[in-house]
Amino acid sequence: MDTVLYQRIHSPVGMLTLAASDAGLHAIEFPSNRHPQRREGWHEGDHPLLRQARAQLDEYFAGARQAFDLPLAPQGTPFQREVWFALAAIPYGTTASYAQLAARVDRPAATRAVGAANGRNPLPIVLPCHRVIGADGSLTGFGGGLPTKRFLLELEGALARAQPAHGLFA
Repeated sequence: MDTVLYQRIHSPVGMLTLAASDAGLHAIEFPSNRHPQRREGWHEGDHPLLRQARAQLDEYFAGARQAFDLPLAPQGTPFQREVWFALAAIPYGTTASYAQLAARVDRPAATRAVGAANGRNPLPIVLPCHRVIGADGSLTGFGGGLPTKRFLLELEGALARAQPAHGLFA
């Protein structure tokens, strides 16, 4: 594996740790992540992808970016990676339920497994796990904490309509 470089950046949701290598962006961590990444072989440093990720996150927090254009290299099982990349199909400003996400990855009976994979998403915000909510519209667990989830959904204007969209990510 390539050398993974990381930086800490300030954001409206607190200090974020970004990690990348030549393979892509590996992680975005909140100040108190429920499932922190393994950091063996990580070194603090600079990488063009870290600068690109920071610029795109700044644009997102300023309301000027709705989708990210970054090479991604999250480390996980094939199932986890399938769930994580399916998150990118949830449009900005909308939400989806765990059941809808499970159906999206062709595993409608695996809602709990999909929820567990969602909870271990190493690239929150970029792969928008904050857009996944309970079937009743409730804000459920989030690795960065529920106040951060609420902030991100409010930023996107999704909180007022926090009812899962009909269909698969309508």
